[in-house]
Amino acid sequence: MWLSFVGIAFAGCAAATGSHAEPGSNVRPGISVLLADSLHLIRGRAIGLLTNQTGVDEHGESDIELLRGDRARGAGVRLLTLFSPEHGIRGTEDRTNLASGIDERSGLAVNSLYTTTTIAPPDSTLRGVDALVVDLQDIGTRTWTYVGSMLYTMHAAARHHIPVIVLDRPDPLNGVAMSGPLLDPSLANAEENTATRPARAYALYPAPLRHGMTMGELALFFNSVLHIGADLHVVPAAGWRRSQWFDETGLPWVRPSPNLPTLASATIYPALVAFEGTNVSVGRGTPDAFQRFGAPWMRADSVVALLNGRHLPGVRFERSDFTPIAPGDGKYAGRLIPGVKIVLTDRDRYHAGRTGAAVLWALGRTSRDSLVVRATTFDERFGRPAMREALLRGEDPDAVVARDDDAVAAWRRQVAPFLLYR
Repeated sequence: MWLSFVGIAFAGCAAATGSHAEPGSNVRPGISVLLADSLHLIRGRAIGLLTNQTGVDEHGESDIELLRGDRARGAGVRLLTLFSPEHGIRGTEDRTNLASGIDERSGLAVNSLYTTTTIAPPDSTLRGVDALVVDLQDIGTRTWTYVGSMLYTMHAAARHHIPVIVLDRPDPLNGVAMSGPLLDPSLANAEENTATRPARAYALYPAPLRHGMTMGELALFFNSVLHIGADLHVVPAAGWRRSQWFDETGLPWVRPSPNLPTLASATIYPALVAFEGTNVSVGRGTPDAFQRFGAPWMRADSVVALLNGRHLPGVRFERSDFTPIAPGDGKYAGRLIPGVKIVLTDRDRYHAGRTGAAVLWALGRTSRDSLVVRATTFDERFGRPAMREALLRGEDPDAVVARDDDAVAAWRRQVAPFLLYR
């Protein structure tokens, strides 16, 4: 079944394909829709699959197995090779320079697209591939590198005239909330990795911190605005409504990285991801990474008082010391450090950008001499160098983030033609 894409045809971009379930029903991800009614997209083809542990159907069965199963084989589909993003094909790695190899479960070759940075599929890995299928779980945040893996794969596919089929999934943070800061255009780089300019899969485009889109919608948007020219097909998730959070879909939660164990961590993540560029721990090496932050020098009680005094919507802050165990970022391993826990009280009112800005402001007010901020790393994740500078000068964090409100509204208008769900 073909669905018109808001009545607009884009050069090099096929319409979205799939079916919609009735409102209130459980959601079926793109892989299930593909096998149920869109097999014509891969019938008789040798395919390459970009996926990881998040590529599963509503019952938790892996795409790798489904695309080697009876239904796919009966349509003449041959799963030829695998491609993996950051964290590897099974999502267990928390380091760079992931090697290619053989997937132990399937016996298929795995081509790693995460070396010193995120890369496109090398030309040699595309020999014999008739179509590229992409199935990865985004988390609704501008800094998530899986979007870069998809984008670079689209570029490679366009060069080789290979169709790309993106199997869509819900935005786990819902598809309604879009909030800043936006990434400064001077920091954005949507191009593939080169010897002179490393790729920035975490800083692709001047988008809001919470972009409010799915992977499939982002694929359609980038294919158009970046003039990629990929022969792109998006298979939507059936039954998803934009207002739904992931735990309202009926789909199994599969941690998208080793450091996002729960939906709560994924929700708070955009507020704290920029602090990867500081000497502050974001809770890596604990069971609730990205729900807490801390450092040996931090005056935790003062930080809690300042933050709770701001009455930020949807969150409160608690003193909660912690000990990172074998943290992937290497910060304060095995040391009990003063910490602050971020507790969601109303996720629909929570504003990640305002929360992250307030944390930087509070740390600057209480421990400016001890806080170390690597400016470029922080800015590429938070978004605006001028905002970082203003917060460390002590300017009101709500007012600082509000400077991007008009830009977020413009983003909402810009992406509206590419949204596939109500």
